[in-house]
Amino acid sequence: MSQPGLNVAAIREDFPILQQSVNGKPLVYLDSAATSQKPEAVLRAMDEYYRRHNANVHRGVYALAEEATARYEGARKKIQKFINAKSYREVIFVRNATEALNLVAYAWGRANVRAGDEIVATVLEHHANLVPWQLLAQAKGARLKFIGADEQARLRAHDIETQISEKTKLVAATMASNVAGTLTPIRQIIARAHAVGAVCVVDAAQATPHLPVDVQSLDCDFLAFSGHKMLGPFVGVLYGKRALLEQMEPFLSGGDMIREVYWEEARWNELPWKFEAGTPAIAEAIGLGAAVDYLTGLGMENVRAHEHDLTAYALARLREVEGIRIIGPASPAERVGVIAFDLLGVHPHDITQILDREGICVRGGHHCAMPLHEYYGLAATTRASFYVYNTPDEIDQLVATLAQVRQIFKA
Repeated sequence: MSQPGLNVAAIREDFPILQQSVNGKPLVYLDSAATSQKPEAVLRAMDEYYRRHNANVHRGVYALAEEATARYEGARKKIQKFINAKSYREVIFVRNATEALNLVAYAWGRANVRAGDEIVATVLEHHANLVPWQLLAQAKGARLKFIGADEQARLRAHDIETQISEKTKLVAATMASNVAGTLTPIRQIIARAHAVGAVCVVDAAQATPHLPVDVQSLDCDFLAFSGHKMLGPFVGVLYGKRALLEQMEPFLSGGDMIREVYWEEARWNELPWKFEAGTPAIAEAIGLGAAVDYLTGLGMENVRAHEHDLTAYALARLREVEGIRIIGPASPAERVGVIAFDLLGVHPHDITQILDREGICVRGGHHCAMPLHEYYGLAATTRASFYVYNTPDEIDQLVATLAQVRQIFKA
């Protein structure tokens, strides 16, 4: 099932949490789209910082402070290389992808969007890449428009060309849907946005953990992702083109984003620290750097290949379940390892509770994408999501337990 370069049995040994049981059953963790588990290397890097290098960054000239700063900024440079940014100054640490998107909405959007402008998003968006643009449109008198999708949650090429127009100022698009798993035609979207002079903001929270991401090749203006979905701790990253970031005013103020302060004015620090007010999440950034090292060691091409095969297997097995409706593309090549489904006559919360009795962790609800569920006439779905540590046997356990669910509810 997995590619030769990815030894899943060995990988599983690196994750302490996977060695435990839940309700007397071996843990089957199928909720990595919400948050991934952490390998020993990440836990060790964070623990080592607290045990041996704990100090604030950028301020002290004593040994511990210099060690902490070196590790913190070293993590930034690892991330720069991982996404192929031109400069480490284009990599900004934030709390999460949601904060990254809000930063763009406030620091770029409020300075550049005007009444009568248009903001275009897709119907596949997570609330984090929708609500900030709703608020921006309301505040500035702009119009919010959407790129639609077909019955398999694939974005309509015609809509990309027609919805993004000469009036468009900003385009916000996911690279991979957290519900349908859809890999969007993000290059086409970015190219169309630039053709009309618009800026493109990419939500890559479900893409960066699962496939190679090259921001220079994509030519995106901004890109946001979360460390905790890619084996790291709870910290986020915003990438932005340097020219745009230089023009933007800070999102938050105080602390490390300051160069000079006077009674009536202040001058800002250089990039990237202009957008990192106060003491940052130092241990978390270091932990994300360790996660990047781990994923780089696996090879993102191998990660993608493993998930492709696992998703293909899961789609085939889940289609055997009577009464199931799978959301998203039929082909595993068109999606990441996320499968949301509706099981006729059974609420997702009931499904997740029964699965939990068997030690299986999945997510039930609207997954912070309520409008998308309404788009397909669904109140909620059950979502299983996979990562480098998942196996076909775990999918078999999921399918077998879904058969029990149908029997219990006579669905």
